[in-house]
Amino acid sequence: MAWMEKRKSGCGYWLLRVLFFSLVFVSTADEVRQLQRQQHKNAYATMMYMGTPRDYEFYVATRVMLRSLAKLNVDADLVVIASLDVPLRWVQALELEDRAKVVRVENLNNPYKNQSNFDSRFKLTLNKLYAWTLVDYERVIMLDADNLFLEKTDELFQCGQFCAVFINPCIFHTGLFVLQPSNTAFKDMLHELETGRENEDGADQGFIGGYFPDLLDQPLFHPPLNGTKLDGNYRLPLGYQMDASYYYLRLRWSVPCGPNSVITFPGAPWLKPWYWWSWPVLPLGIFWHETRRQTIGYSAEMPMVLIQAVIYLGVIAVTRLAKPNIPKLCYRRSEKSVSFIQASLKLVALWSIFAAYIMPFFLVPSTLHPLLAWPLYFLGTVSLSCVAINSFFLPMLPVLSPLLLIFGSLLVMAFPWYSNGVVRALAVFLYAFCASPVAWVSLTKIMSGLQFSLEREVFFPRLGESVPPSGFNKLY
Repeated sequence: MAWMEKRKSGCGYWLLRVLFFSLVFVSTADEVRQLQRQQHKNAYATMMYMGTPRDYEFYVATRVMLRSLAKLNVDADLVVIASLDVPLRWVQALELEDRAKVVRVENLNNPYKNQSNFDSRFKLTLNKLYAWTLVDYERVIMLDADNLFLEKTDELFQCGQFCAVFINPCIFHTGLFVLQPSNTAFKDMLHELETGRENEDGADQGFIGGYFPDLLDQPLFHPPLNGTKLDGNYRLPLGYQMDASYYYLRLRWSVPCGPNSVITFPGAPWLKPWYWWSWPVLPLGIFWHETRRQTIGYSAEMPMVLIQAVIYLGVIAVTRLAKPNIPKLCYRRSEKSVSFIQASLKLVALWSIFAAYIMPFFLVPSTLHPLLAWPLYFLGTVSLSCVAINSFFLPMLPVLSPLLLIFGSLLVMAFPWYSNGVVRALAVFLYAFCASPVAWVSLTKIMSGLQFSLEREVFFPRLGESVPPSGFNKLY
């Protein structure tokens, strides 16, 4: 008995030692990670806020940009200025998976929201001013989420107190700018907001542009070879904010001013590169999606993709099996005029075909990779088209001809050997010109086929006549 008690006490002693050293190791590892996060003197920063229909899309875009910066091994911290209403699970993903430092802030009140030209999607963009409160850093590069980095830009940390790029001849772009954090400057900006400084667009672009009105007259930034930081304000070379529209004209980058480092996608929200329809409609969309595939991946969208694919396949199978019975639901005897019923059924048939092409477009997860999204869209269109085809006994090829034309247009747009964007646009126009007669012939055949189906007595009985036996339908 004594040796058993001694053995138990010995096991307990070693268990305590293992537990103690495990705690010490975990604590030390956490301290090392914390020191690693705080060892940089500079930072790349972006912002996140809620309240727009596209919050999730910008969250995904922010994560992709942060991961691309980390992949480039930038010598700086990654900081996200997030409003207090950003979901906690998003904040945890940014901190734990993307290794970013999240700074929670209250939304700044936008005094320009009642302007006649104000766009509500820019209501909270003044949160960007919080970048001046990051006083733990010597320099901060403030970024919008729609930046795509081709190479790291750490040399920008040598710039002065404020530096930005003029992608417009007279107005600098606030999608990327360098600043020296200062609480004094931040308080002065808040004072300017309270006193009602003039702001052309009511957003960060107009306010910051008005706060630094003489930037156009400042010298162009050239990083000192000795690594020292400059004083004053500077214009940045255009290569730090290459507007995607430049690429669409030449289908290559040829910006002679500075390194070709960063692509930006200003303009309409639905033209942002993270949407699945951005490629091949816009050639650069595939580059953004490839960056995402190599960083955060598409695991978040895959369950929805599988669910939709199963549903679409099920609809195709059910409509094929139920083909003899669907007409019974569509064509019933009625006391109304035959011409009115026929016109109504034609309208329903055309709307069902139209819906078959439109509905899958909006059901595809908006940030899915194009090479997955387009096949899912095609499957959904075929699935819903089968409902119209089997319900109204329409010819299959004319109904699906627009889908084949869409597929052909994608091939034309995706052709990789155009010399420039003008040639590409002309090729798309020529394809559309050649495809229009095919689309018209398909519509004509659909209408004639629909008229033929409606006029057949077996499917559309005349008033006062008895309905043929259901078994007769099986011959068709």
